[in-house]
Amino acid sequence: MNLTNREILTIQNLLVSESRSELIEEIFRGLTQRQKQISSRFFYDDTGSELFEKITTLPEYYPTRTEKMILQENADAILGDFNQIEIVELGSGDCSKISILLDHIPKNKLAQVKYIPIDISETAMLKSAELLHRNYPGLNIQGILADFMKHLDVFPETSPRLICFFGSTLGNLTRTQMNDFLLNLKLLMNPGDRLLLGLDMVKDRQILYKAYNDDQGVTARFNKNILKVINDIAETNFNPADFEHLVFYNEQEARIEMHLKALNHVTVSSQYFPEDIFIGAGETIHTENSHKFLPEHILQMASITGLQLKISFTDAQQYFTLNLFEEPK
Repeated sequence: MNLTNREILTIQNLLVSESRSELIEEIFRGLTQRQKQISSRFFYDDTGSELFEKITTLPEYYPTRTEKMILQENADAILGDFNQIEIVELGSGDCSKISILLDHIPKNKLAQVKYIPIDISETAMLKSAELLHRNYPGLNIQGILADFMKHLDVFPETSPRLICFFGSTLGNLTRTQMNDFLLNLKLLMNPGDRLLLGLDMVKDRQILYKAYNDDQGVTARFNKNILKVINDIAETNFNPADFEHLVFYNEQEARIEMHLKALNHVTVSSQYFPEDIFIGAGETIHTENSHKFLPEHILQMASITGLQLKISFTDAQQYFTLNLFEEPK
């Protein structure tokens, strides 16, 4: 079966490819800052994606299973009147979470629903579309290949829309970037449109620490794999064995930080870099932030954006929340 057949999936490709030189320039710029860093967007080559999928199944990693449980328990309340609804999923990845919502739509109503996954991976989108087409016959799937963090205005103007942003992905941004992102998203929402936003909440720091430093070392391999990605792009000479996985909870910023800590002096070179980069023993490369949230942070989002917070769904331990916002009518 041809997955690009319009009966199964229509894909609109809005990705603007960055040149290799632009990527290398970004890598060099990050590695020459006072706090060396590599953007977390470089995590996800094929190996990185596979490792992250494994992370989501680990006993220590509560966010994915908790969010799915909240979705399962509250799907009907989230969907409301789903007649003629558009479901837009930002950073769709696999279809496991959206499937929970679709399971709660009567099969004879699926033809009235349009699902618009937005992601940068065509492979993931096609794989998900095949599964969704098989499990939800009649569902209209219109995928958009785009980086929603850079190009928010990619999805169609029709309404009503339920915009899903799962996984507490918002927490990877700085607090300022979060507000800017939500404000830009709000400008594209029509009266009656809703935003379902998954957020990981502040909790005991040991629970947070273990979620990003599992006993099997999968997250450590995921973190170190970013160096192999950089080697592939910039032809650098990173050896992951020269670094250890470092995780800590930054109390002041309410965020988990992931770093790679040099075990010895390292000199990073590339024919594409204007100069070699020296990393001293004990120095770190910052690879990811994962902000955690308090109820007041969620109220601040509503206040800053003007979106109306309809309800926050959570689990018994209040580890995670799914927050339903609406653009006022």
